[in-house]
Amino acid sequence: MLGKRIRLFRSRKGLKQKELGEMVGFMGKTSDVRIAQYETEARTPKDDLIKQLADIFGVTTRAITVPNIDSYLGLMHTFFALEDEYGFQISTDKDGRPCITLDENHQAYDQIAPMFFAWLSQYSKLKQGEISEDEYDNWRYNFPNIEPTAGYVKNAISDKLDAELQDALSEEMKKRGLL
Repeated sequence: MLGKRIRLFRSRKGLKQKELGEMVGFMGKTSDVRIAQYETEARTPKDDLIKQLADIFGVTTRAITVPNIDSYLGLMHTFFALEDEYGFQISTDKDGRPCITLDENHQAYDQIAPMFFAWLSQYSKLKQGEISEDEYDNWRYNFPNIEPTAGYVKNAISDKLDAELQDALSEEMKKRGLL
């Protein structure tokens, strides 16, 4: 998944592998090879390189390093971990389709609900034509760092909660043999 995300953001910036490789300091003939290795996941970039890539792409490191959801099983176990740790619930909408909701009684609800409402607000603006797909993507890939002055909701997610979420997802996926 990490490789796909690097390729996605490189393509969004209109960069060739060689150009990106040179921007992060790989010189000569190895610049495109190294980026290709990261994109095919033959190699895994270290945290400092991920930070460098995020800066070049204009996104947060979290946008690049999402949990392992390369398979439907991995995705399901991510949902299970979210259910365990943050009170996500499976239910149905008015038409009987499955959907994910938040348990209002869960201790994390007051932290997570405002973030969901911020997301819903941006998604609604996109669907109503008030913002472009690029503006929506910029908001998503830089969440929660977009300033309210830009017309977006800035969220007060704490570093601690963010770290706990990432740790909980990783731990749950390790327990289930997915990492």
